[in-house]
Amino acid sequence: MARWIESWMPGAAPVGGGDPQDHPGERLGLPAEGVSSVAGLGRRFAALAVDWMLGYLIALLLTGPDALGRPNFSWTVLGVWFLLTAVPVAVFGASAGMTVLGIRVASLGSASVIGVPRALLRTALIALIVPPLVRDADGRGWHDRATRTVVVRTRA
Repeated sequence: MARWIESWMPGAAPVGGGDPQDHPGERLGLPAEGVSSVAGLGRRFAALAVDWMLGYLIALLLTGPDALGRPNFSWTVLGVWFLLTAVPVAVFGASAGMTVLGIRVASLGSASVIGVPRALLRTALIALIVPPLVRDADGRGWHDRATRTVVVRTRA
């Protein structure tokens, strides 16, 4: 049986040993295009940028404009971003940036939303930067694999 890490190794056979898939998400039963298809890296990155800018603006409102020069301001931005991302993803399945870009986080199980523990873990792994960049054939990063989630489109 193949180990889970082999799905990211170049030239490795797909986990489960099946035929190569035609489109990202095919193994998960997702369509190639349109609603519920796997969201591309561009939309995901743009949603992250929107959420980060919102976190930055809210942190500025909370700390005042003179906080820009303080060395701890970046930690404030990270904390605000973490809350702005984890809470709505846990409750609604999408952050503000995801909603603007027409994507959401879907559970691979039967749950409609991923819940608080998985949203916290997923957001913490995104904050580490590397997990979202290492992706498998379905376009899922380590953060999505660890939380059994996939980011899908909500509109065409």
